Amino acid sequence: MIRAPALSANVTIERDAAGIPVITAANRTDLAFATGFVHGQDRFFQMDLTRRQAAGELAALVGEAALPLDRRVRIHRFRSRARDLLATMDETESAVMLAYVDGVNAGIESLGAKPFEYFLLGADPAPWRAEDTVLVAYAMYLELNDERASRDLRRGLAKRVLPTEVFAWLYPHGTEWDAPLLGEPRADTPIPGPDVYTVPPLTATAGVTFTEPEINGSNNWAVGGELTATGRAIVANDMHLGIATPNIFYRARLVVDAPERLDLSGVTLPGVPVLIAGSNGRVAWGNTNSYGDWSDAVLIRPGPSEGTYLTPQGARPFVVYRETIDVKGATARQLDVRETIWGPVLDDMEYPDGEIAVAWVAHAREAINLQQLRLEAAATVGEALAVANRMAMPPQNFVAGDADGNIGWTIAGPIPSRADYDSHVPADWSVSSGWRGWLSPERYPRVVNPASARLWTANARVADGAGLLLIGDGGYDLGARAKQIRDSLHARDRFTPADMLQIQLDDRALFLGRWRGLLLTVLDAAAVEDRPGRRRYRDLVTDWVPRAAIESVGYRLVRAFRIEVRARVFEMLTSDVRAAHGDTAELWISNQFEGPLWQIVTQQPAHLLAADYDSWRDFFLTAVDENLRYFDDNYEDGIEQRNWGERNTAAIRHPLSRALPLLSTWLDMPREPLHGDANMPRVQSPAFGASERFAVAPGDEANGYLHMPAGQSGHPLSEYYRAGHADWVQGRATAFLPGPPQHILRLTPD
Repeated sequence: MIRAPALSANVTIERDAAGIPVITAANRTDLAFATGFVHGQDRFFQMDLTRRQAAGELAALVGEAALPLDRRVRIHRFRSRARDLLATMDETESAVMLAYVDGVNAGIESLGAKPFEYFLLGADPAPWRAEDTVLVAYAMYLELNDERASRDLRRGLAKRVLPTEVFAWLYPHGTEWDAPLLGEPRADTPIPGPDVYTVPPLTATAGVTFTEPEINGSNNWAVGGELTATGRAIVANDMHLGIATPNIFYRARLVVDAPERLDLSGVTLPGVPVLIAGSNGRVAWGNTNSYGDWSDAVLIRPGPSEGTYLTPQGARPFVVYRETIDVKGATARQLDVRETIWGPVLDDMEYPDGEIAVAWVAHAREAINLQQLRLEAAATVGEALAVANRMAMPPQNFVAGDADGNIGWTIAGPIPSRADYDSHVPADWSVSSGWRGWLSPERYPRVVNPASARLWTANARVADGAGLLLIGDGGYDLGARAKQIRDSLHARDRFTPADMLQIQLDDRALFLGRWRGLLLTVLDAAAVEDRPGRRRYRDLVTDWVPRAAIESVGYRLVRAFRIEVRARVFEMLTSDVRAAHGDTAELWISNQFEGPLWQIVTQQPAHLLAADYDSWRDFFLTAVDENLRYFDDNYEDGIEQRNWGERNTAAIRHPLSRALPLLSTWLDMPREPLHGDANMPRVQSPAFGASERFAVAPGDEANGYLHMPAGQSGHPLSEYYRAGHADWVQGRATAFLPGPPQHILRLTPD
């Protein structure tokens, strides 16, 4: 028993064999205190890093190595914004927030010793404050949004050089792979003819490489009660994020044992007092990142005098904030942040048309609230969607289902109301109003109880027409993953939660199937004659395992072929852009580039092939040979050993293990091969993937499942540090609800 004077009544914390707590309190504020208590006990160092990352204060803890990141983030002045935002919270939100803060500090004090990381760093933990909880929410904005409007800037570089027709074709808003909830897939735009554009030789820019962007996002879907034996909806969610030790989420069951009973189960976010995804017994919900257009690059026009800029209302002076960045073991640095009425100026970058400010929803007071507290009490899908449209968080695809079998989708989070301008490239807001406030909840797009009784989102385009205009294109994913999920949901008429796990673990290489066909066509008898390397390549692709399976060599080779071809095609198409802006210009490959790319490799237009290649056949064989050279240069044995598991080996690491390699075995999760990849439901790379997987029918939680990487505890000597990790790796279902209590702790105000 631990005395906690901040409580109004006794609280019980029961932990099961994996360290998952069931917290039972008499009211919501006491529940928030106890949630903060277990977060502080198990995850305080993680919470400290999160708040410091969002505030640009990492260098004060770890030294000069963190200065570049602190400078990049500090322009958003999130600590100052967090203090201002606290004043906008209502009485209920403030009470829960303050109780949680008290709980975090009580939890860290209860340990008797500071977390081990502080001994290694020679530092002491600073108390948790209410503004720190807001900073954790800002950290999720940084994780999920384009905080510098970099896509706008990189698209803008291309648009300044390419003919309008070519730019529109190169950066489409969808493809045939789309599986939107509202609207249809996009048909291909015809390839611009030689009278419009012809690519030049590559001799000046050959060798430029382009990486495939990682999509930080998720899968979620729901099926209506008419498709289940219980008549209840089933909601499935697996949120894809960077994975480290400990995991970003923390499992919990949160109970208010009072006349207005609450019983919440799912995942929480250490640093925040609410349930992020899960079930309240009547409604279940999950999130995927929407990848809507939540930030804009604003061209700044100089005013008539130094230190001013133009707005629709005339010239205004920049507001300058002097930020001090403390550095462990070194002199503090000063950073001047210039702000406009739209947002901060990006002083560390250059754009040909002038200075750039970034307008981002995270800068607004409407960016964060605790409306999730209302979601906890929602009894129907309709109530849940109404709350979701008023929640302030990084805008998400919100999918919910209720115990009566209803399902629904909407956007949760603030949506800016835009004036008439192209928000996908830098725009001059001195002649337009830019953002005109915020979309009212009744205007949010929604889908409720569709005729198919199925809903799905996977970070791809979810809407068309008016809905797409509201959400915008912030770099949403190619629709291949969403399409594979949709088709799997339509492949059967009855569902249980266990069926959802099969879809979440689906690693079939449907997207790469046509690339394999192209590759085998290229590697014909003439191509492999007297070329043993190409012959081995062809044989391995012929006998491939058509999944992103750890044993599949053919999968890895087909994937490598596509990436090499993709980079070379984009290099050819954008060589004029790089010639205009410099070979080091950062250009963005749209996630929808697969559309024009497949047109090119199948139609093989002569005017879009650089003179460096004799023919398209020569182009494709060059890509194969480049892959062979890569494998020969980097591995001693042959390509027969290059299976996917070798490339996709877990690197789930503690933040300090890179600096302390001798402790890595102790701190990190095991380095083991992982199934899965991009463009399929089982998204997986070495340090990125499903941060949790669950499926649950509200009111039938006992038959749901939930697992996540790493464990509950942040201390490597704890029995809970790795508990449950093997189930996540192997895709084994773990009970949605915590198991029988192994340890009981009572908090008392007496």
